[in-house]
Amino acid sequence: MTARDHISSGAYPADRAAALAGIPRSTLHYWARTGLVVPSISSSKLKRWSYADLLLLRLVDWLRQDKSPDLPIAKTSMRRIRQTLAHVEDLGGRLTTEGFEVFVDQGGGLVLGGELGLSVPLARGVAQGRLDTKVDLVRPFETRGLHGPDLAQPRSSLRIVPGKLSGEPHVAHTRIPTQMLAALAHRGFGPAQIVELYPPLRIESVEEALDLERQLERNLHAA
Repeated sequence: MTARDHISSGAYPADRAAALAGIPRSTLHYWARTGLVVPSISSSKLKRWSYADLLLLRLVDWLRQDKSPDLPIAKTSMRRIRQTLAHVEDLGGRLTTEGFEVFVDQGGGLVLGGELGLSVPLARGVAQGRLDTKVDLVRPFETRGLHGPDLAQPRSSLRIVPGKLSGEPHVAHTRIPTQMLAALAHRGFGPAQIVELYPPLRIESVEEALDLERQLERNLHAA
């Protein structure tokens, strides 16, 4: 994926990237500073993360967690995570369009995307014969009290489309981002008044947009 492709897919500042990925801001900055997940759009003072970066952030967070009690898988080392990230980055645009699963294979490796056959070995003998530990990096993501939304359809009437509005959540079939609707609400506009300003919208869509933005704001406060 070229730099131009990355920019069209998304260019999220730190607060937005952390809230959408569902990880603490402090963790986001720490991983960028230590080189674990460096923002691919811009790593300068004004950092910007891509849509694919959001999935990488979720992957790293999942790898570092303890797995279910009935499946004793040790936390993956930072070295293993870096190896995994190198594979994920090679997948390019596929990350932006499909649900993307990571699961433990019969040999105790992390398999990315199933049929792609990309695996990163874990400790010898870990989880052999088990295939039921997996995470979909696009679907709703919950960790440590934070709730990352679905990164394709965060609400029934909302969409996130890499390449459209720089990957910002928006009302389906429009170019109206949810952030703009939240800004109007903060200025005192109610859902019905917002619909008067934007006739293509429905009150239900506006309410879902405001609900999403409240969820993202809670993520930042919880962090």
